[in-house]
Amino acid sequence: MGGKKKGLFSFRRRSHKKLPVPPHSPQPTLEISGSPSDNRLVTKAKKKTGGARLWMRFDRSGRSELVEWEKNTIIRHAAIPARDLRILGPVFSQSSNILAREKAMVVNLEFIKAIVTAEEVLLLDPLRQEVLPFVEQLRQQLPHKTQPKLLGGGGGDEQESEMQVSSSRQWLPVPEATEGLHSELPLPFEFQVLEIALEVLCTYLDSNVADLEKGAYPVLDELARNVSTKNLEHVRSLKSNLTRLLSRVQKVRDEIEHLLDDNEDMAQLYLTRKWLQNQQLEAHLGATSSNNLSNSAHVVRRLSSTRSASIVTSNDDNDVEDLEMLLEAYFMQLDGTRNKILSVREYIDDTEDYVNIQLDNHRNELIQLQLTLTIASFAIAFETLIAGAFGMNIPCTLYNQDGIFWPIVAGMTAVSIVLFLLVLAYAKWKKLLGS
Repeated sequence: MGGKKKGLFSFRRRSHKKLPVPPHSPQPTLEISGSPSDNRLVTKAKKKTGGARLWMRFDRSGRSELVEWEKNTIIRHAAIPARDLRILGPVFSQSSNILAREKAMVVNLEFIKAIVTAEEVLLLDPLRQEVLPFVEQLRQQLPHKTQPKLLGGGGGDEQESEMQVSSSRQWLPVPEATEGLHSELPLPFEFQVLEIALEVLCTYLDSNVADLEKGAYPVLDELARNVSTKNLEHVRSLKSNLTRLLSRVQKVRDEIEHLLDDNEDMAQLYLTRKWLQNQQLEAHLGATSSNNLSNSAHVVRRLSSTRSASIVTSNDDNDVEDLEMLLEAYFMQLDGTRNKILSVREYIDDTEDYVNIQLDNHRNELIQLQLTLTIASFAIAFETLIAGAFGMNIPCTLYNQDGIFWPIVAGMTAVSIVLFLLVLAYAKWKKLLGS
């Protein structure tokens, strides 16, 4: 009785006991090999963590791996703002954007959602059915497009001006090469990825337009032959699909047109150029680290101003010539796809006009038939009037004459027929009835 009683919630004190913290484990990665169907099975076997999304990394040589990264990991790895990940989210799934950042390019083209840097590609949801062709194209084309092209018979200075070696032992083309060798150099890595993405997207949209054309013309021809509720419903569904497809093509086309109209935006997309200039700046700073602090600060200010002038505010057409030619080619292809959709829509409009003409013609025929029956009713009404007059209980000498009934009936019928023909001829003379 004299002992101290334990409180009702005294067991909560045990929660303050420190527990050993397990060591941090690295992010799970999965090396990709085999067919896409095998990759899908492997991904289903994996258990996603909370907030993590499935990404696929491609390096310059075409090697790939699957990773599950959270939003903060992607932001730190690619050095992009958080709002760019919202652009790649499901809310903007039908939008089209190509955004340039300091060290990355955010590509949101229909089902292709990727973050491209000067050294790698991060592809979101790579195992979707629509994205698999893009993954296969990256595996096939990147190893061939990124092979360096060395100069033959040139000196060491010329080779150094054409190629640079990065810290990860990868060969990159230098955009400051001589003008005569400009056409022989491959596109920068980010433009190769952008070219593959636009190629896959244009092929996908062309395929959808071809399927739309294949199913549209039979439905429209059937509607022209037989106007029914079922055929009208098919045409309504066709017009809805056509409108959605035209909107998707128009969004991609407008985004490319927006880039073509602004050279500054196109210059910002040269990630390899900016990456190389950063490497040169760091190398120069390392070489001059033994000098005094004032000279180093002067060099940093001079190189920074030169870099800003050549990348941010450059208006020289030669700086964006490669990207401009690339975008113009796919802009023309998308414009051709858009024209195909517009031709289908024009065919739908022509069919609707033809159906309306048919319905108007049927309506006019019904009106003419109604007018003819009205004239006949008027003629018969005259004969009915005479018959009603004779049917009155009024004394008349004609009632007492024998054989007078049939001549009177025949006469009234003849007068009704003549009246009908006269009114019908008047209606045709006034062009109220067709010939």
